Amino acid sequence: MPRHVHAVAPDGGWGWMVVLAGFVQTALVFGMIRSFGVFFVEFVEYFRAPSSTVSWIMSLGVAVLQFASPVGSALSTCYGARPVVMIGGLLSGLGLLLASFSVHLTHLYLTIGLLAGFGWALVFTPSMATVSHYFEKRRTLAMGLTVSGAGVSSLAFSPLFQFLLDSYGWRGALMVVAGMSLNLVASGALLRPLVLEGDQVRKGQAAASKWPATLATLFSLELLYHGPFMCYVLAFVLVDAGYFIPYAHLVAHAREVGCDEYQAALIMSVAAVADMCGRIFAGWLADSGVFGRPLHNLTLWTILTGVSLALLPLGHSYISLVFLGICYGFFAGALVPLQFSSLIEIVGTGRMLGAIGLMHMLESMGALLGTPLSGWLRDLTGNYAASFITAGAFLLASSLILATLPNYFSCSRPSEAKEEGALRPQDQDALELGELPQQDRELSQLEAKREK
Repeated sequence: MPRHVHAVAPDGGWGWMVVLAGFVQTALVFGMIRSFGVFFVEFVEYFRAPSSTVSWIMSLGVAVLQFASPVGSALSTCYGARPVVMIGGLLSGLGLLLASFSVHLTHLYLTIGLLAGFGWALVFTPSMATVSHYFEKRRTLAMGLTVSGAGVSSLAFSPLFQFLLDSYGWRGALMVVAGMSLNLVASGALLRPLVLEGDQVRKGQAAASKWPATLATLFSLELLYHGPFMCYVLAFVLVDAGYFIPYAHLVAHAREVGCDEYQAALIMSVAAVADMCGRIFAGWLADSGVFGRPLHNLTLWTILTGVSLALLPLGHSYISLVFLGICYGFFAGALVPLQFSSLIEIVGTGRMLGAIGLMHMLESMGALLGTPLSGWLRDLTGNYAASFITAGAFLLASSLILATLPNYFSCSRPSEAKEEGALRPQDQDALELGELPQQDRELSQLEAKREK
């Protein structure tokens, strides 16, 4: 059935259903990741393994989610976001179900880390790119509402998972979580395709190219030649190295300072409420233009998140940890929607799908190393103080890198035309010609001379 090509994003309409679908998807993906600290304590006791070894389970899951994001982007470009997200939902549910039968940590690495992580990659990137396609003027707010699902689910999942663990053990709890994860399939069905004029041009260029250049276009490899994009990615490598550490180790830290298991889970729940509020507030603030461009907002929230992380070791009681958890949750939540809206300032809307996938793949290095590093510091020092301070230092360093981006100190937002032309034509030509055999390269150069 032919689809209508839109000149501009509709900025509403069915887009709100797409936001709802994205809300459910972020709830079921990142809500589970954030609440997995409850399982972390159980795995350490059951498998009698050090914290650094158990930390690799979720670290692998997050890393695969990010590293495989270009696959989700490329498949969505070819087949559409809807079937890709639905398949991803099936894989994530299957991975969690198989994890319930694990008898060794290696089985958890394979099922949760690799299989479920790959399913999450097929879900997250296409859904976020679809939301960005449907909105322009209210894009950051739409992104904030979409990613606020993680905050809502974290509010419920931490105590729910603790209840499931107490009632059925970690194996039975994982079976229930696997059934919950299958709701990703239903939410994926809501992602109605939307084609903009820029997408048609990009697909036409890919179809007209030979297969090496077609692959380069599908995976947006031309962005590897784009300096500001790579600088932006480096900043988020550092962000990811520290961002996920509280979700893996804050519950364990709370238990160490005297909180019981339900108090520790409740700390994550109140942090989740603050996270949800932060995401929506940051989206509204960025779209209002009160505090400059989205990139300036992003830098502010990155600094505040880093400071709040470094202060977490000061929490030696339940009340103090609740307060610090609220601060961290609000600041860290505000950072998330701005990561995507600021990316549009750098690469433009036409390359958003590929840019998200490539960015997540490259920043996976931070997620892969951050949590195990935190576990190693815990084993070395006997507490999580050094872990949280190091995590905060990563985010503060990231804010310094963001300040080096071109035109950072300009108060005016880059125009759409300038965004779409952010990648120089010669960079695209160099990439495509570099992928062709020598004879085809010479023919392409001759054809270019004739056209001139």
